[in-house]
Amino acid sequence: MSLLGIDVGTTGAKAVVFSDAGVVLGSGYVEYDISRPSPGHAELDAEFIWPLIRKAISLSVAKADAAGGGRDPVSAIAVDSMGENLVPVSRDRQILGPSIMNMDARGAEFLPELASAVSAEELYRITGNTLSNQFSIVKLMWMRRNQPELYDKVDSFLPWNSFVSFMLGGDPVAEYALANRTLLFDVDSEGWSDRMITVSGLDPGKLPRPARAGTPIGTVSRLAAEEIGVAPGIPIVVGAHDQSSASLGSGSMFEGTAMYGMGTFHCIAPVFSERKPADAMISRGLNTEHSALPGLYLTLIYNSGGSVVKWYRDTFASAEHARASGEDRDIYEQLFSELPEYPSNVRVIPHFASMGPPDFIDQPNAAFLGMTMDTTRGEILKGIVEGNVFSLKLSVDALDDVGISIRELRPTGGGSKSDATVQLCADILGRPCVRPEVTEASALGSAILAGIGGGTFGSATEAVDRMIRIEPTFEPAPNRPEQYTESYEEYKRLRAFVVNSRPNVRLPRLLPPMPRPVASPSALRRSRQAPPGQY
Repeated sequence: MSLLGIDVGTTGAKAVVFSDAGVVLGSGYVEYDISRPSPGHAELDAEFIWPLIRKAISLSVAKADAAGGGRDPVSAIAVDSMGENLVPVSRDRQILGPSIMNMDARGAEFLPELASAVSAEELYRITGNTLSNQFSIVKLMWMRRNQPELYDKVDSFLPWNSFVSFMLGGDPVAEYALANRTLLFDVDSEGWSDRMITVSGLDPGKLPRPARAGTPIGTVSRLAAEEIGVAPGIPIVVGAHDQSSASLGSGSMFEGTAMYGMGTFHCIAPVFSERKPADAMISRGLNTEHSALPGLYLTLIYNSGGSVVKWYRDTFASAEHARASGEDRDIYEQLFSELPEYPSNVRVIPHFASMGPPDFIDQPNAAFLGMTMDTTRGEILKGIVEGNVFSLKLSVDALDDVGISIRELRPTGGGSKSDATVQLCADILGRPCVRPEVTEASALGSAILAGIGGGTFGSATEAVDRMIRIEPTFEPAPNRPEQYTESYEEYKRLRAFVVNSRPNVRLPRLLPPMPRPVASPSALRRSRQAPPGQY
């Protein structure tokens, strides 16, 4: 029997049908846009997106049925998703409004109130997080104050994975790690925190029941089954936070391993088995959340590395990308073939958007240094990729001090398809990168959870052994980590300068401005007569 894993992201959703041996039988993908109705606002239109997600699911199921002649029907479903963003719904499965996103500016006015009520140490002890405007708690506080009619109508605020499961027929729940992203969840008691609910003034009755990943929460309704092409009554199983699901789908289920996701966000997720001292984790900007497996935790070290590479594509190769898309070619294969073998001479501070650990910089201010007239496009791209990894290395190097180790990395996501990128990560971080054969690890992790909760597998170990296959390991190249030491030190010095700068601060002129030449009347007449594009 096959298993359906659904991965709901910020700008797209993927559904993949796997055999119980981990073979992809069919997949479907849809994209959608972030709505920005006002300056500083960012929303996902759940009413518009839900039919698109159904389309991705039905496409994956149809492909799987066509490939297997219908002999291997889907036997269980699980969904993973991004964190923080919640969908307001009624108990009769009506979507009541948009999902306010973690990047939305609304709710920041409540941060001082929360900070004065709960110390950083107490907050971390309860939630495993530090205070930030990204968490759901402040979005809900904003809605209660500014949209009271909508807030009062809501029966449940659901994480996106729970929303999809709920619309398919499952019970409304919040998986532990996704509940954690609200800043209302007690990590130790594995329930909603009375303290945080009291401080926020929110209604606990509007929060769904917390549930562990892999728990059955209902079955697919007859109507939903007709819409997506599966049999009614098959189990729906609790999926996980997308990074936690990718960790499971990469086979990172033991201390010393860490998933290295290379998607829109680049995220390293080390696994550990017991909570670490709050002061040590806070000072390094490290969170604590549940793994998809019992008895394990993750911390997330991340940046927007994939988005920066996409920016490079759209800025430096937009015409080539358009041609490649028309010819059904992957432009990234061409762009990454241009990377030089040696470390780049271009230093890049990839602060194009808000950054993650260690210091959660919220002022976009990217910088490039070291370019000359001889700099190639490939050197710039390699500088970007190196800068993304250096950014993560700041926190990876601090893990030993808090008792978290990484002996090997498990690369996943679209960026991990590039051998050059995976090798570069091994070289800079000084650790072997063990790449799974299936790099869409979030959907695979959901399929594994579906198999565990649906009874296909007796344990997570059996599921991982059967569904995950490993490609050759990328070991750090001889002497290359040492070669990157100087580059990394240069990166840190430039980063310190950039962090202490502001985008609107002009550097002092080293030379006086050149006088502007005054054109003669005849030259002005000639310029007016010149055809477009001529000088």
